[in-house]
Amino acid sequence: MKYDALKNTFRCQKCKTELQAPAEPVDVKSDLVFDALVSHSALPVLVDFWAPWCGPCKMVAPEFRKVAQETAGRFVLAKVNTEEVPSLAARFRVNAIPTMVLFRNGLEVARQAGAMPAPAIRKFIEQHT
Repeated sequence: MKYDALKNTFRCQKCKTELQAPAEPVDVKSDLVFDALVSHSALPVLVDFWAPWCGPCKMVAPEFRKVAQETAGRFVLAKVNTEEVPSLAARFRVNAIPTMVLFRNGLEVARQAGAMPAPAIRKFIEQHT
């Protein structure tokens, strides 16, 4: 995916209908995808570090999805399963989950550990962008 073009308007090649920005969290499956996303995205990227066995992570998932839908085109939301990609959790010293880390231009600008409802997630993003 061309993450550096996320601010652009895209149109269907066939019918020329405007296509919407991603309104669901991007599921990051590797270090390579993660690096491409955070370093090349034209939009700020909020990453949720989580694990499938984590109760608070399961509670945050629908709230995170709501924020992705509400902020499509202004922010990119991504999820990193720390069980599938433990190298990213180690690299960013994620000691508690869920942990949300906000990136802009490839750099970490803020982080917050713990479960949050959608309004708190939006506030966290907005106060650091």
